[in-house]
Amino acid sequence: MDKLITLDHVSKHFHVGKGQTLVAVNDISLDIYKGETLGVVGESGCGKSTLGRVVMGIYPATKGKILYNGKEVNMRHTKDRYNYSRKAQIIFQDPYASLNPRMTVGSIIAEGMEIHKMYDKEKRTQRVYELLETVGLNREHANRFPHEFSGGQRQRIGIARALAVEPEFIVCDEPISALDVSIQSQIINLLKDLQKSHGFTYMFIAHDLNIVKYISDRIAVMYLGNLVELADSDEIYAHTLHPYSQALLASVPIPDPDKEAQKEVSVLSGDVPSPINPKPGCPFANRCKYATEKCHKESPKLREARPGHFVSCHLDME
Repeated sequence: MDKLITLDHVSKHFHVGKGQTLVAVNDISLDIYKGETLGVVGESGCGKSTLGRVVMGIYPATKGKILYNGKEVNMRHTKDRYNYSRKAQIIFQDPYASLNPRMTVGSIIAEGMEIHKMYDKEKRTQRVYELLETVGLNREHANRFPHEFSGGQRQRIGIARALAVEPEFIVCDEPISALDVSIQSQIINLLKDLQKSHGFTYMFIAHDLNIVKYISDRIAVMYLGNLVELADSDEIYAHTLHPYSQALLASVPIPDPDKEAQKEVSVLSGDVPSPINPKPGCPFANRCKYATEKCHKESPKLREARPGHFVSCHLDME
C-alpha cells in the first residue's frame, strides 16, 4: 500500500506558565496508507485530538515533520497550508459548536469551495444539493440554519462540509461521541459507505473501542501523548501486548451478562502522571504492575515485537 500521510517524530508542546511545558504529543512517528482507516484510541487527555489537529495543521507541530504523498508540508507556510487543506479535511467532535450559527447550511458547505475557487456559483449550489443528498439530507435544508437541526443531522452537515472540497484524507475527531447511541451507527455506516464509494483515507479518533474495531484497519493506542502500541485491528485484539492496551481492552463491556460477570477486571493502580514537564522513563511506569527500575529511568522506543505489530515497552513480548 502507498503511504499518504507520514508523521516523522512529531511533537506538540504548550507553554502553560513560567518554566512549564505541557507535552500533549510526544515524538510520534507513523504512516497512514491510502484508503485505510487508522483508529486512534486512549483515555481522555491522552493527546488523540491534539494529534489530529496537528496532522490537520490547526496546531503547528513543535518538532518533527508531516509528509503528504512523500512531500513535506510546512504548516507555517501559507501556500502549503492552503494547498494541503484542499486534500485534508476534519470532522469535529461537537456538531453544536463546529457550525457557524449565523450561516445557512448551504453557505457552510459552500465556503470551502469558495475559498479554493472551485466551480462557478451555479455549480457550487448544485454541488451543495448533491452533498446534502449524499449524507442523507434534503436539498431544502440548504436554506436553513444549524439550530433547526438535531445533533445527528448537524454531524451530517459537518461531514458534507468536509467532503465539499473533494479531499483524499479526513480526520474524524470523535465524530459520534456527542450523539445518541441510535444515531451513532447511522453516522459510522455513512462514513464507511463514503469510504467505499470515494476511496477516502480516515484517521478515526474515538473512545469507544468496539466502534474503533468495527471501522478501523489498524489501531494506534496513545497514553499521555505517547504512541504505545500500533497494529492491525484484529491483531491488536487477539495479541494485545502493552500493559496499558490490555487494561484498556479489559474495560470494554461484554454484551453477555454471564461472560461479563466471569471476566477478570484489570484495575490500574496509581494516578495518571502530569503531562507538564514529564519525568524521564516510561510514562506508564507508575501504573504498570510489570515495571522495573529501567522503566522508571529510560523511555522505551517503539519497536516491532511481532510482524506488523509495534509496541513501546521494555518487556520482552511476542
